[in-house]
Amino acid sequence: MKQILCFGDSNTYGLIPGTAGRYPWGVRWTSLLAESVRDQGYQVVEEGLCGRTTMYEDSTRIGRRGTQILPVLLESHRPVEIVVLMLGTNDCKTAYQAGAQDIGGGIEQLIDQIRLSDPHISILLISPITLGEGVWETGYDTDFDSHSKEVSEQLADVYRSIAQRRNLEFLAASEYVSASRTDREHLDAEGHYRLAAAVTDTVQDMIRHATCSEDPELLQYDGAAS
Repeated sequence: MKQILCFGDSNTYGLIPGTAGRYPWGVRWTSLLAESVRDQGYQVVEEGLCGRTTMYEDSTRIGRRGTQILPVLLESHRPVEIVVLMLGTNDCKTAYQAGAQDIGGGIEQLIDQIRLSDPHISILLISPITLGEGVWETGYDTDFDSHSKEVSEQLADVYRSIAQRRNLEFLAASEYVSASRTDREHLDAEGHYRLAAAVTDTVQDMIRHATCSEDPELLQYDGAAS
């Protein structure tokens, strides 16, 4: 089986809004992606972790810095064909005082690590959903403030620019889904379904392109058909 590594935070993990629970298989978007690609010889490695950042160290929880763990995962799951990378929401926390460009710098470090591991790995870069209005209010997540929301809204443009410059596939999650009303931060079940559909379409295109690249006759046929 060929490996697709989905590397992200709680919205990749599948955290149920307003709880400490996790959506089951068949609900979280990574599992729906896995079901769609299984018959083509691919399996999805679900590597979502609550609180994960691109490059910042969480002072209260260990192992949250993405750049610290990604090289290990790329090695332990080798060979990896595709990496689906969606991080940045936790970087918006007030503790890190990061702007959108700073967070983009963290994403580029992760991309560099993937390229160093294997330059042939295909990358789908996803900018995360934007934080909901009032997510910083009492009863929600006070690790954020109004500036955090503004930064989260800028990530799509920053990530899109990175993807274009580095020739990566790109998807803006905020164009398809939004944070649940329950906690103003995480995807609800419907959000997972919608995101899965968007991600699956892009990944299926990546798989078709990879298949054509491996078979010159298919590549020639596709070119003639277009």
